[in-house]
Parts: sequence; C-alpha cells; structure tokens
Amino acid sequence: MESRIAEMLRDSSRVKEELASDPEELGKIAKAAAVITEALRGGKKVLLFGNGGSAADAQHIACELTGRFKKERRGLPAIALTTNTSCLTAIANDYGYDMVFSRQVEAFASSGDVVIGISTSGNSKSVINGVIKAREKGAFTVGLTGKGGGELAKHVDMCIRVPSNDTPRIQESHITIGHIISELVEGELFA
Repeated sequence: MESRIAEMLRDSSRVKEELASDPEELGKIAKAAAVITEALRGGKKVLLFGNGGSAADAQHIACELTGRFKKERRGLPAIALTTNTSCLTAIANDYGYDMVFSRQVEAFASSGDVVIGISTSGNSKSVINGVIKAREKGAFTVGLTGKGGGELAKHVDMCIRVPSNDTPRIQESHITIGHIISELVEGELFA
C-alpha cells in the first residue's frame, strides 16, 4: 500500500511540474490573477461554480478570497454559486439542471465581474451555460479544465488547462491554481 501511495503522490507532483513548465499556462494564471485584482479593485466581484469536486473547489476558492488567504485584511466579494441548495434544486426542477448556474449568473453577474467555471472534462453543460450567460452580461470568463479544455474552452475568455486527463490529478491542480491566484490577488491588493 505504501508504494501505491508514493506513486499517487508522484503522479500529482508530475502534473504540477508539467504545469509549472508550461509558460503559456503560467501566463494565463498570472493574467487571471491580474484580471481578478483589477475587478476587485474596481468594486466588482468574482463568481465561481462547478459540479461535484469542482463545486467544492469553487467554494474553497471563494472562501480564500472572502475570508482571507494569508493576510489579515478586509473580505473580498467572491461567491460560489454552488451553495444555495434551495436555489439549485428549484432551478433544476423548474428549468433543468443544465440551467442551475446560468440562471444565477443572470441574477448576480454584472459587467466587469470575473466568472470562473470549473470542469475537469470541460464538457459540463451547466458550467458551459453559466459562462455563456456571463459573457452575455459582460463578465470576464475563466475556465479551469483538464488537458483538452473540452467545449468550455470555446466559450471562455481564457481557459487554464491542467495537463492531465485524470480527474483527481486535475482537481488537485485546480485547488493549487486557486491558492496561487488567491495569494497573488491578496498580495497585490494588500501589499
């Protein structure tokens, strides 16, 4: 069992090492942090969503911005659209699950906000619909996906692709990217 655990840890490290060696993806992470920083500086907000583990990642990243990451500072407006179960279930019941994020984006997004859709495959219809609606509202859209980017990559302003097709490894990298962005944003806004 210990050798299997060591292999899983090495697999996770390999994916992050490959990501760290890709100047294009590093540039996208830096740009995402800069866009979020400017949006928050201008009184805008960040909206995040995804399904399953990606929903948990959306909530985790929103919390890092709203609460704090490393510094004692004021809260930043970041909202995970995955937390209101009454809203999620009502929209899914009345309009279909594919609309659970787009309907909330329609209600909450404004021009100049940043909307982050998270999907390991890049093919989650509810996430794709959410970012399409966000672009209609004038928000800057970011996709966090796996290697190929899926359909989501075609509908966002910027897609950050983790170089893996293995869902757990992708999710581990997504939360690392979220932590990096949180640290960069916090450092810029509260130097």
